[in-house]
Amino acid sequence: MGNSRWNAWIPIIFCVICWSFMIHIASAAFSPADSYLIACGAAQNVTVQGRTFVPDLHLVSLEGEDEGQIVTANSSASFPSPLYQSLRVFTSLSSYEFRIRQRGRHWVRLYLHPLPSINHDLSSSPLTVVTEAFVLLNNFTFKNQNTPFLFKEYLINVTTNLLTISFIPSNNSVAFVNAIEVVSVPDELIPDQVVSVSPSAPFGGLSNYGLETVYRLNMGGPLITPQNDTLGRTWENDRKYLHVNSSAVNVSVAPSNVKYPPVLTPEMAPNWVYATAETMGDANVPNGSFNITWVFKVDPDFNYFIRLHFCDIVSSTLNELLFEVYINSELVLPSFDLSTKTGGLAVPYFKDFVSNSSDGSNTLSVSLGPDSDTDIADALLNGLEIMKISNDLRSFDGSASVDGLLPARKGKKNKVGIIIGVAVGTLAAIGLISLLYCCFMKRRTKERPNAHPWLPLPLYGNSHTITKGSTISQKSGTASCISLASSNLGRVFTFQEIMDATNKFDENLLLGVGGFGKVYKGTLEDGTKVAVKRGNPRSEQGLAEFQTEIEMLSKLRHRHLVSLIGYCDERSEMILVYEFMANGPLRSHLYGTDLPSLSWKQRLEICIGAARGLHYLHTGAAQSIIHRDVKTTNILLDENFVAKVADFGLSKTGPALDQTHVSTAVKGSFGYLDPEYFRRQQLTEKSDVYSFGVVLMEVLCTRPALNPVLPREQVNIAEWAMTWQKKGMLEQIMDTALVGKVNSASLKKYGETAEKCLAEYGVDRPTMGDVLWNLEYALQLEETSALTDPDENSTNHIPGIPLTPLTPFDNSVSMIDGINSGTDDDAEDAATSAVFSQLVNPRGR
Repeated sequence: MGNSRWNAWIPIIFCVICWSFMIHIASAAFSPADSYLIACGAAQNVTVQGRTFVPDLHLVSLEGEDEGQIVTANSSASFPSPLYQSLRVFTSLSSYEFRIRQRGRHWVRLYLHPLPSINHDLSSSPLTVVTEAFVLLNNFTFKNQNTPFLFKEYLINVTTNLLTISFIPSNNSVAFVNAIEVVSVPDELIPDQVVSVSPSAPFGGLSNYGLETVYRLNMGGPLITPQNDTLGRTWENDRKYLHVNSSAVNVSVAPSNVKYPPVLTPEMAPNWVYATAETMGDANVPNGSFNITWVFKVDPDFNYFIRLHFCDIVSSTLNELLFEVYINSELVLPSFDLSTKTGGLAVPYFKDFVSNSSDGSNTLSVSLGPDSDTDIADALLNGLEIMKISNDLRSFDGSASVDGLLPARKGKKNKVGIIIGVAVGTLAAIGLISLLYCCFMKRRTKERPNAHPWLPLPLYGNSHTITKGSTISQKSGTASCISLASSNLGRVFTFQEIMDATNKFDENLLLGVGGFGKVYKGTLEDGTKVAVKRGNPRSEQGLAEFQTEIEMLSKLRHRHLVSLIGYCDERSEMILVYEFMANGPLRSHLYGTDLPSLSWKQRLEICIGAARGLHYLHTGAAQSIIHRDVKTTNILLDENFVAKVADFGLSKTGPALDQTHVSTAVKGSFGYLDPEYFRRQQLTEKSDVYSFGVVLMEVLCTRPALNPVLPREQVNIAEWAMTWQKKGMLEQIMDTALVGKVNSASLKKYGETAEKCLAEYGVDRPTMGDVLWNLEYALQLEETSALTDPDENSTNHIPGIPLTPLTPFDNSVSMIDGINSGTDDDAEDAATSAVFSQLVNPRGR
């Protein structure tokens, strides 16, 4: 009797456990901050695969203009989706506006199907669609298309609080749209830098580009609909893209067998993708050494972001599967042992590349083959994504920019504005709860006794102790702490202080997004402006970068290094607080924004400041520090345009006195990487010198270090600029705003300095002290009109004048002994300038 009663409870207990598990999974799933699903022209909500699209009829705001014609389909007609059963037609420029709560990458999805209309032939209507930054479609028509339906998916980095999607009729025609999605995605979904296939070079700055989904395949598996993907994606089967059908055979396991590692989530790809794969089949060849190849049609005028998804669901033991991967016949993963990357079986892994079409043709291929040294001739691929990268004009379609397509708006605007908000009652309730919570926390903060604001840095825990080495700076009025066991310094902020300073990480205060996380502008209680970098908990190297940043910056103080004020490591957060740099990164003043152009003198002074900061890193202590990520985004400008080097997350202690280099994995930003370091994994201070040489050319030419949409010889600024420098014709590629405004002698010295920095081998490059010397000299040439002949007045050719060694650190602070005020740095700058005045200015001696 007892057993039967217990047996009766088993199904109920099982259901409770399953339900709890489902709730846990649902709560862990990604929840987008912005999610707009709009059915254009619909009279009521449209539910598609578990997602509800709302009509735009009651959300239209046209400011006096007509709302456009609504067209609906015959209810008896057949459609692949109910979203295609209605549309809105526009006879003039019309726009949908979406309020963005969280800046960052967003899906923008368009559903288009030209329904029969009495007044217009929609299938022949040229359709142009743009956002403020990107051209999505340009004069697209269905007339020559093989399908009457069109679904377009874009991934766009939204950097403002408003996203506008405009529909532009052309040739006295009309524009239309059936449905729109605007949904935010996790910041870490797409990295900012990946490996380029051909030429074999790094590709950076992906956050500045938009992406368009061209192919998304579930290898060996069924169609995956948005309902079964946490980011609403569609994954199709790969069979129709196989070059030889018999070359591949599909395998599968239960999706529950897939074991996601901590650094990878279902947002990268659902477990249904990793639970199926294509492996080598029978291609009717005499031996097993053959490829599985997929071939795709692409536009040869664009580059493509390619993501390969792997999960070893076929091996019985580790290190059993060894194979090679090719993109356009280029070997991108030689002797690829998946288990060494994952540390286990059935563990997902992905790898990203950037490539263009093969030899300028309209095809792109991906191939797998077994490694020649393996005993088991097999290969495996679980998923594949191919996304078009917007071109240099920020277009996905043609060679016209947004400015060239979007006409100037006069008079009244014909806009379809979408203003979607939460119900007034809900907002009021949330506001009241937030107000009560803030009052409670503020009162609690006031009641808490004041803790010592400066504590020694704990790199491996949250326990804080004050050592006997703690001191209070009477000059600054703030406390500092010097641990006897460590030279680490930093104010420890509470998480509540960070929340108050950033208005709860208000997206309106967002300054930028990097590999470590987001950076916000903040204001401390005393009114001090700060920059708050909040680590992304899903960042694979977040903790390492967090520790390195604090460890390096807490013992460095220099006028040309961004100062670390403190940090917070409560609640599993990794937050760094820096001095606020009012004028932001150098790159923003060179290109990509509408900021005023910098003068040549300003550019020289900024480069000199950055060189001083790097020179201090290399020579300011017994053992140097190598920055390892020198680039224009890591050179920040304060309110007076004083340059300061920032972001020490990748920094590395330099070689000891008895060593020539540090052997370490290659890290840094593509386009700035020292080629010798990239080849040999041997890091020296000269690696920073090479990166700084790229910065010098970027400052002169005002273009990115890598621009893959340009002709091949122009992609890499270091290679391209050097061809002109060796011809003595740098003025041909310099910023047009500088033409006729630069002293030729100054430009020549600047070019010579950059050329030496960009030498192929580190031994041929100057030290940062030499670079600083030459840049100071270039500045003096610019300021001194009496010297006009660069050949006769170069310091390399002045006989009888001893070149005083540059010793700027006699009065500067040691990184080990403590921190001095900025007066030492000022003295250093003045002393250096005095030396150059004597050398260059005839009145200086």
